[in-house]
Amino acid sequence: MTVKENNALLLEKLSFYINMCPDAISKADVKQTAADCNTSSEEAFKILLAGALDLYGNKELLNNYLRAPGTVKLLDAKKYQKDPYYSNIRFDNINSGSWSMQTKKYKPYELFVYNDLEELPDGKILPRVGFFDREFPFPCILQGDREWMTVTPNEIETMKEPVSLAHGRVATYGLGLGYFAYMVSNKPEVTSITIVEADKEAISLFEKHILPQFPNRGKINVCHTDALLFASDQKTKANSDYDFIFADIWHDASDGLDIYRILKPLERPDTMYSYWIEKTLKCYM
Repeated sequence: MTVKENNALLLEKLSFYINMCPDAISKADVKQTAADCNTSSEEAFKILLAGALDLYGNKELLNNYLRAPGTVKLLDAKKYQKDPYYSNIRFDNINSGSWSMQTKKYKPYELFVYNDLEELPDGKILPRVGFFDREFPFPCILQGDREWMTVTPNEIETMKEPVSLAHGRVATYGLGLGYFAYMVSNKPEVTSITIVEADKEAISLFEKHILPQFPNRGKINVCHTDALLFASDQKTKANSDYDFIFADIWHDASDGLDIYRILKPLERPDTMYSYWIEKTLKCYM
């Protein structure tokens, strides 16, 4: 098989597992396998996952993809629980129209995507999937039955770079649960944050229940409009209103790639841009 075919096959198998049975491997399974094989719980999980994905007949996927460093990782729950947003923002179970705010949980050994895809120089595309060895709670907003806005290890990891780059006058396309806005509002070099959000109910939830908990909420302004219209308007101005713009108006790569392709030509030369999960989006281009 070619590298491209191997990339697609592993991503297909992992996607099926994560979407259909992410908690199929139990704590008891991992404990027993670790004891039988005299190995760590992380390695025991990889052994079980390889079986679940039917990879033992494909040495290339098994050895050079699944067992590559960082592909499957036991994550440190304490590390994420120390994140400033997790430490300082509290959530209640709230319903507003089609939106609801809840606390959800990853089960022990439940598999999920924790970071962007990584493309290697030889063309291999490695997924970044992880799990905890204990229950892990995280905040979530649902629109109907669909998880639309969360703050999970995936959001934390994939927003590290844009948070580190943000400076001056910042705009962010997409509100979410305000993680990006919270993190950059605490940076002294960030003077203002404009959040561009199209949904009134999402704005109402944020302004009533989350924004009051931000220590630097005075820096934040929420603009109720469509991000693509906002970006088009910014493109036509003589001078930029912003020093840094971050776009996060998609759920994942499946709905993000088309929007990303629309936004890229609207960039200005006098503004720095960053896009959520851009590395992953580029892997599908």
